[in-house]
Amino acid sequence: MHKISFLRQLVTQISLTIVGLFVMLPIWGMVRLAFDGSLKGRPTEFRLLPKVWSFDAFMQVLDKPYQSVNFQVLLKNSLLVSFGAALIAILLGMSLAYAFARFRFPARQTGLFALLLTAVLPPVAFMTPLYIIFSIMQIRTTLLALIITYAAFAMPFCIWNMRAAFQAIPKEIEEAAFLDGAGDFTSFIFVTLPLALPSIAVAGLIAFLMAYSEFALGWLFVEKAETLTLAMSIYAMVQSQYSGGAQPWSYLGSLVIIMSIPVVIIFLIFQRTLLERMMFGSTND
Repeated sequence: MHKISFLRQLVTQISLTIVGLFVMLPIWGMVRLAFDGSLKGRPTEFRLLPKVWSFDAFMQVLDKPYQSVNFQVLLKNSLLVSFGAALIAILLGMSLAYAFARFRFPARQTGLFALLLTAVLPPVAFMTPLYIIFSIMQIRTTLLALIITYAAFAMPFCIWNMRAAFQAIPKEIEEAAFLDGAGDFTSFIFVTLPLALPSIAVAGLIAFLMAYSEFALGWLFVEKAETLTLAMSIYAMVQSQYSGGAQPWSYLGSLVIIMSIPVVIIFLIFQRTLLERMMFGSTND
């Protein structure tokens, strides 16, 4: 076994500690903010622990965190939009990813480049076209418009991620299924797809997180408080606080913590799948 020198171990541990503090301090700051019942406005001093421990902010947020909208409505909207966008991105992106990984057709490289280009373009560039298209379709102010938008932005990443997973699966496995009488669709469903599930789960999780945390584009499609998501309500709360809002900042901290609970639960459910994720590979391109 290779032995690491004491100096290298020391430098590594110090570096990891600094990174850990960089990650944990903002999280702890938000937790401290949520449980501090002494806050009546903006925090004016740095504290590691709340001055007065209180759960009042959580009770208020679980009732009506933003204006007169119930928390259940905001949570339902967020989960519906996020799961819907992830499902569409995975189902549509899966077929494209398999086609790009296994078949050779004209303009294949051009299509891959176009997908990569859409992934790096800023979402703001699509605001005007999306506004016009969804207005013509008369769905601009609905949650369906949010689902389609978030799915479209998540799909390029999902396609590239799943394409790498399909490429890492040896073609010989599919060819063996063909020899046993399986067709293209049967081979894909029962042979290739199960082997690529870890990477598909990762792509779905990323698509879910993209939709769950996005708020800038959402305001383009929202006209009623009943169609807000949790991310948009947090942004609205921050804007309200900086413009002299009356709500304590502890409401913001408690809403952020509550919003993170579904993400933590989903990660705990799929952690084994995520840890067993296949490494990206590439065969003949």
